[in-house]
Amino acid sequence: MTEDGVDVEAAARELVIDLMVEPRGQVSPSVYETGRVVTHAPWLVGHAARLRYLSTAQRPDGGWGGPDGYALAPTLSAVEALLATLRRYDAGAERVVPPDRLLKAADRGLAMLAGRAWGQGALSTPDMPAVDLIVPALTVAVNRHLDRLAAEPLEGLDQWTGRRLALPSGMDYRRLDAVRALLRGGGQVPTKLLHALEVAADLASGAPGISPLPFGTIGASPAATAAWLGTAQPPDPYDPARRYLESVARQQRGPVPCAAPITVFERAWALGWLAQAGVPMTVPDALLLSLRAATRPGGTPAGPGLPSDADTTSVALYALGLLGVPYEPRSLWAYETDSHFCTWQGEDGESVTVNAHVLEAFGQHLATGGGGAGQRYVTAMSKVTLWLCERQLPDGRWFDRWHASPYYATACCTLALDRFGAGHAAAGAVDRAVKWVLGTQRADGSWGSRNGTAEETAYAMRILLTRFAAPVDHAVRRGYSYLRWSIRAHPGHRLTDPPQWHDKDLYLPILIVRSAVLAALYQAQRRLGGDAVRKMSDVDNGEGLRGASARC
Repeated sequence: MTEDGVDVEAAARELVIDLMVEPRGQVSPSVYETGRVVTHAPWLVGHAARLRYLSTAQRPDGGWGGPDGYALAPTLSAVEALLATLRRYDAGAERVVPPDRLLKAADRGLAMLAGRAWGQGALSTPDMPAVDLIVPALTVAVNRHLDRLAAEPLEGLDQWTGRRLALPSGMDYRRLDAVRALLRGGGQVPTKLLHALEVAADLASGAPGISPLPFGTIGASPAATAAWLGTAQPPDPYDPARRYLESVARQQRGPVPCAAPITVFERAWALGWLAQAGVPMTVPDALLLSLRAATRPGGTPAGPGLPSDADTTSVALYALGLLGVPYEPRSLWAYETDSHFCTWQGEDGESVTVNAHVLEAFGQHLATGGGGAGQRYVTAMSKVTLWLCERQLPDGRWFDRWHASPYYATACCTLALDRFGAGHAAAGAVDRAVKWVLGTQRADGSWGSRNGTAEETAYAMRILLTRFAAPVDHAVRRGYSYLRWSIRAHPGHRLTDPPQWHDKDLYLPILIVRSAVLAALYQAQRRLGGDAVRKMSDVDNGEGLRGASARC
């Protein structure tokens, strides 16, 4: 253990063990996904715990989930699940949670949904996977419950008789209708749509041409798997899909995450952050072998049941290169477009972090003496560098479609451009990013787009550590103190950072965020030196990263 009580190397060893122990991944529970499982699989173990989770996770304003527009999908899902449960109570189902508790929560949720100008200003719909299918599908489902109130009233919801929810401005039902028509006609469903199969409602149940993977998942999604199984009767106890749902539900004692498993995604990001920062660690061969999936033609998905993507593929390849097991990143050529690299073919939108990770995978390949089409990689890196620089905002930030915080996007772009960017444009972009970070540090030493968080502080510190200057070191020192305080403020618990990663709902990939914090702490220790770190430890001695940190 280091003299300041922060033993990053010991915490990294524990993190590597955690990656091995739970190969499905460790992800925060999702209100959206849990609500869908409540509706589609009331027979599943942990049903009462899921209902209690939904009722206790409701915010004072009646909504669920993240701030502003991020609340729409989880609130719709929770309200629909509560209304579906109340209908089952009326039909004689066991009342595992008092109905008055569910009625109050549903009423407050409906009021929140009906009282906001969704789709406008801060309530604009975020760019998240399948949101243009999820919101219309849930709006239809909630309105069906409301339409039934005239003939079959629910005591406590009388005021909603004759009322309906409207779609947010800018949304329509066309894509949802197209998906339902595809399923109704028995057409082939794209792999990326399987992750949100639940939007098809009754048409998802036993849909022809769709079957779970051998270990039971449909689209790496508890909601999609539950919708495919249907609600009529519990399947056979040995049914793979049921066993998958039971294992996911038991992992968090009821609530479920929005994606499982995320094996390659979690291992690639966690090991990549640590290796990039130079944290000493021994990685078992089993972890390295799992990352080799990125070398297959077309690359690898984040986890079984998801489509292969350039993001997971590039991060896995970069991590392998950093860990001394380099492979030529030829699988990434499948994602090249005329101007940049797409997350997957047919992507609606574009991602700066995906392109930053591609730049790192290509750059690491060339830096380690990789052969192959060398000039093609150089040309692609110049193209990606220019594309990234053109998308930097004037103040130095980047935003991205896979994370709610600009600190994540800016860290990904800055680290890639600093090491592998071509020309003066890359250096200038990094300087602007550093300036933006220096100007946005909070009084307590943290960084955060809404409130200071350990995750965003770690990203900000990694950005600053690309440059050497007195103001940078001063800001890093303050950030380091904040991270140490954050860890020690929650002994025996994980850091209480909010979910900020994009899937169907906001989520927190626990080990990935922990690795980001460890990487920032390690680099800060090396930059500040032992004397500076020990001076800070004199102010606030306490439990270090070994034990407490490994639970951050």
